Amino acid sequence: MRVAHRRLADELASFRTVAERAELDELLSRHSSEETREIRAILYRQDLERQQTSARQTAGLGGYLG
Repeated sequence: MRVAHRRLADELASFRTVAERAELDELLSRHSSEETREIRAILYRQDLERQQTSARQTAGLGGYLG
């Protein structure tokens, strides 16, 4: 089950651009929240990770990216 979840997460991570995510959101909107719960949870976590990563990429004093 973990392998299937990891595979799904990896596949969803490939939807990176705004257009790709909009298309994915359109597809998901055709299904019930119960059917898409796992997918939406993965996408939410990936969005948070991307936001945190991009926030850390700002170089501070001395170019430190910490």
